[in-house]
Amino acid sequence: MRLPEYRFAGQIAVLTGAASGIGEQLAYGLGARGSDLVLIDVDEARLTVVADRIRAAHPGLTVQTIVADLSDRSVVEGVATRVLAEHPRIGLLINNAGIALGGRFDQVSIEQFETVMNVNFRAPMLLTHMLIPALTATPGAHLVNVSSLFGLIAPPGQSAYSASKFALRGLSESLRSELLDNGVGVTTVHPGGIKTRIAESALVGSHVPEEDIEPNRKLFAALLSYPPEKAAEQILRAVAKRKARLLIAASAKAPDLLARLLPVGHARIVRALTVARGTVSRAAPAAASRAGSGAASGAGSSTDSGAGEAVVKQ
Repeated sequence: MRLPEYRFAGQIAVLTGAASGIGEQLAYGLGARGSDLVLIDVDEARLTVVADRIRAAHPGLTVQTIVADLSDRSVVEGVATRVLAEHPRIGLLINNAGIALGGRFDQVSIEQFETVMNVNFRAPMLLTHMLIPALTATPGAHLVNVSSLFGLIAPPGQSAYSASKFALRGLSESLRSELLDNGVGVTTVHPGGIKTRIAESALVGSHVPEEDIEPNRKLFAALLSYPPEKAAEQILRAVAKRKARLLIAASAKAPDLLARLLPVGHARIVRALTVARGTVSRAAPAAASRAGSGAASGAGSSTDSGAGEAVVKQ
């Protein structure tokens, strides 16, 4: 079954992580294409700025904002219930919000790990599950889940982020087949190193040595070079064409090819590059506290990094 090209004008688009990075640029692009918007993010101040810009540029559109911490299950369920009640028909759902956690598995707390899983996987899973009636009620609707480069490969120091993004990728690929019979398309997006505020807002494991943090932030900032507006434009074109999968930037395409050519051996190459860049320690510490601390804030925003210890925004 082949779906027709997606038409943005006159549709309602629900977008998470809309206050900055790729999400902000997606919001502008959707407005320019004539979609009414429901914008969701944890950062109220930045979200308001984005919404006001769209309202000023496109006064005929309806732009709704919802401030929400997507790490909280009850909040996510409340958002979905509200959206479904106010918008029983949705044309487009983009699960873009996400956070990342850097540090070896033994350097991050269980609370931190769970927060990443809650934002990056549980939140889009819940939103999609609860909003499926609104999507299937709209002929030709579409779902976008923003995974990551680290949903293609799993480098050391990114256990939580990779686990969440591989899970989202698996969910998306299954849903693509399941929702096709309902006339709903699904696109999985894997961004590479996108130029965002990620290096400034980096979150690291609670047991990562203090002396490792700042050098890594500077390194990550240098690796983030792909313009978010270009990434957003590629995503919207992929939606229009109903593409199943989108890799953004060479920093995603090259590792994907490597993983396909060397399904097992690529892990050794990725580890060697990661260690050479100094983004992960070679050996575990002699002892690390198991006590958890430092659960992530900003859990409604997302920016994809393509490398390192950071809060990531797709």
